[in-house]
Amino acid sequence: MYRFLLTRQWAIITLVALLLIPTMIWLGFWQLHRHDHRQRLNQLMSTSLAARPVPVRSLTAVGGSVAHHDVYRRVTAKGRFDTAHELVVRRRTNTDEQVGYHVLTPFTLDDGATLLVNRGWIPAPVSQTAFPKIPAPASGDVTVTGRLMQDETTAASGIKNLKGLPDRQVMLINSEQVGALLRGSGDASARAVLGGYIEMTSPAPQGGSPQLLPTPQEDTSWIGVGDINLPYAVQWWLFAAGVPVGWLVLVRRELRERSAATREPAAQETEPAPA
Repeated sequence: MYRFLLTRQWAIITLVALLLIPTMIWLGFWQLHRHDHRQRLNQLMSTSLAARPVPVRSLTAVGGSVAHHDVYRRVTAKGRFDTAHELVVRRRTNTDEQVGYHVLTPFTLDDGATLLVNRGWIPAPVSQTAFPKIPAPASGDVTVTGRLMQDETTAASGIKNLKGLPDRQVMLINSEQVGALLRGSGDASARAVLGGYIEMTSPAPQGGSPQLLPTPQEDTSWIGVGDINLPYAVQWWLFAAGVPVGWLVLVRRELRERSAATREPAAQETEPAPA
């Protein structure tokens, strides 16, 4: 009765089912891992943003890196903006999902080191090759406050680090790469660039531009993200449980069709011949 399961067609169906079950179970655990990671990151953000600001030098150093537990910590720095070597970061969106640039301005500290400051978002100009007009920051000595961030990488952000971009435009905010660009432009102070960068929160820009970057709580793209992965995990596990059920349904349907096909010729043979 079940000899049809040995046919090539059913062998392939069974093999596919056997492969789908562990794959879907793995995808469920992968989504669960992402859920746990997101929950830990949300907790880290809340703790860091609630902490009192500390000097940036206490959490990062020249040529160093920002520790994971220090991400989003509020830091302060005193110095001067170096607009002559200002850069823009391409393909960045604001809270309205408009594509534009992030303004990346070197900030020379009192001790001569350079801190990269993301001053916020500006809309993209018509020309994608010309350097955009950017409102100037406060001049002279100023104290800035911002959220400390790790260097961006392609692996972590998914953003391709394209080559051959127009002058003073980059794809990633990476202190090592930006430092090399600044040194190539003849900026001696860029030889001592602090690891990571900050998203500036104060002082507020004159005229509201560039737009300061929102906190994760204010960014609508974060709303509900932490809860999405858990339902996805359950969904994949339900799919995994449904595979053997679906396989059994197909087997029973095949049995009914084969039984019906067997009974039909038998019924035709028992009918009396017409007179």
